[in-house]
Amino acid sequence: MLYMGTTRPTAREIVQRGQAIYESQIRPRVERDQFGKYLVIDIDTGEYEIDADHLVASNRAAAKHPDAPLFAMRIGYRAGGRIGARPRAVRA
Repeated sequence: MLYMGTTRPTAREIVQRGQAIYESQIRPRVERDQFGKYLVIDIDTGEYEIDADHLVASNRAAAKHPDAPLFAMRIGYRAGGRIGARPRAVRA
């Protein structure tokens, strides 16, 4: 979807839509085998990229649709990165 001249989703909307897409469409297919990798979702199309390197996944997703709103996360973790503390894995 092209957002020039229209309102882009807010950061909150991107997070909500990204999490909903992940939970309903992607999580069952990736969480076991891709645990700890980075996932970047185009919230308009549902297309996603996975890579051990956050920047690589982001660049591949952005190359497909340069103006797309993207949601990024780390598979199996509450946060994508850390500052000073060890990340805690979330096991379902």
